[in-house]
Amino acid sequence: MVLVTFLWATAGVVTRHLDAARSFEVTFWRSFFTALSLLVILPLLRGRRVFADMFRAGIAFWFSGFCWGVMFTSFMMALTMTSVANVLITLAMGPLFTALIARIFIGHRIASRTWMAIAVAGAGIVYMYGNQLGSGQWLGSVIALLVPLAGACNWTIVQNSHAQGYDVDLVPAVLVGAMVSSLATVFLAWPLQATGHDLGLLAFLGLFQLAIPCVLSVLCARVLAAPELSLLALLEVIFGILLAWLGAGEVPQSTVLLGGTVVIGALVYANWPAKS
Repeated sequence: MVLVTFLWATAGVVTRHLDAARSFEVTFWRSFFTALSLLVILPLLRGRRVFADMFRAGIAFWFSGFCWGVMFTSFMMALTMTSVANVLITLAMGPLFTALIARIFIGHRIASRTWMAIAVAGAGIVYMYGNQLGSGQWLGSVIALLVPLAGACNWTIVQNSHAQGYDVDLVPAVLVGAMVSSLATVFLAWPLQATGHDLGLLAFLGLFQLAIPCVLSVLCARVLAAPELSLLALLEVIFGILLAWLGAGEVPQSTVLLGGTVVIGALVYANWPAKS
């Protein structure tokens, strides 16, 4: 899982070294290469029947795929519009959004410590966003907010389906999401301007930053408890900011570091195993 978070964290530093690809084109190519990678990986893992199984899947599977598509598209667009630190810290709100949405739509109980974490982390995000209003980066941060919201909807429908006796196969759902993202952005990305150098970097993101770690994270979820996964996933924020700092000279603003520390602290508090 530590390897997974490191691979996830490479998106920011890699996009800072692109020559000509921008915005929708960056999103299109990464999603395209992710879909291409999974079209090869899935039959190796599950056999050729995996594609037939996808078309027989229920509505929850396709809804999950749509959510993945929103996440992939919003994430890459946000990275081209604001700093890596802003995006990753916003993404870290995912577990708290999931708790709220699960409470509203399927009645999951929220522990008092989680309520407290939601309030504290929300204050940290408001502090970060409030200091961006005059910098022009606020729109990228708002788009980044769609990622944890879509992720929260995704996990809520997956949990609800499991409770009803149907398990959503998440890896094929990632393939659907990559295809949705590619189709949604291909015309917006036209005319394509990526250089050969750009295509190499975006192919790396499709395979090593998204396809492989997504498969590995699903395997990890079979072994690790939910609190362990949530805490280890926070390493993506640390790795991502450090890689962008060291690899692209993107120094995070003091307001982002302070607000991010509040958010991360709240998440650690919410997910730390309670004393028996």
